[in-house]
Amino acid sequence: MDRWKGRVALVTGASVGIGATIAKELVRYGMTVVGCARSLDKIQALAAECKSAGHSGVLIPMKCDLTNAEDIQSMFAAIKAQHKGVDVCINNAGLAHPESLLSGKSSAWKNMLDVNVMALSICTREAYQSMKERNIDDGHIINLNSICGHIVINSGDIHFYTATKYAVSALTEGLRQELREAKTHIRATSISPGLVETEFAYRLHSEIPDKATATYSHLKPLEAIDIANAVVYVLSAPPHVQIAEMLLRPVEQQA
Repeated sequence: MDRWKGRVALVTGASVGIGATIAKELVRYGMTVVGCARSLDKIQALAAECKSAGHSGVLIPMKCDLTNAEDIQSMFAAIKAQHKGVDVCINNAGLAHPESLLSGKSSAWKNMLDVNVMALSICTREAYQSMKERNIDDGHIINLNSICGHIVINSGDIHFYTATKYAVSALTEGLRQELREAKTHIRATSISPGLVETEFAYRLHSEIPDKATATYSHLKPLEAIDIANAVVYVLSAPPHVQIAEMLLRPVEQQA
């Protein structure tokens, strides 16, 4: 990770869970990390925690509504003005609503598309343009995908969410191909975790808390630090090695 010291990483959805842990780890390795979310309180607290821990990098909280394309572009403009641009883009933000294909709400479907697909695509485009205009040839774009980007689990609550994650799989591979055709050494990676113990299931099943608790009761799930370690591993690969896809499962997970 030495070559990344002092360089700029954007982590979306950095206020809680996997995003917060990734941001903290990259700061520990000496990177300048822009952590974005709709609310800054938790990222500001995390930034203070990183500073008091004496980490060699710095965490910079930045407010952004990822459902708003103009907000995303304003964020990238601010990063350019303050830090020249991004060298690493980690598209971590994602959400799920328990809305089936047969009776789901259109507004919930759109919200999932806006965050899981459109925001990821816009951030990817803006990150690449930032790298290109500064002749950055060793940047990295990492998409936080899901096991649901590879298999369809028999649960109506997450079928539309699963479709958005299949899109992430296709978008990441398409990105890899376009980067190769552009003759750049910027790399693209999809990281697909299985069950991770975060607030995700509790948000998904907010109206049925017992269902969220039961999700984690039958096996030892992955932890946010496991995903952060995967990000560090991917970034640490030699420049000629592209880890296009990394899939992580708890040992006991069936699907």
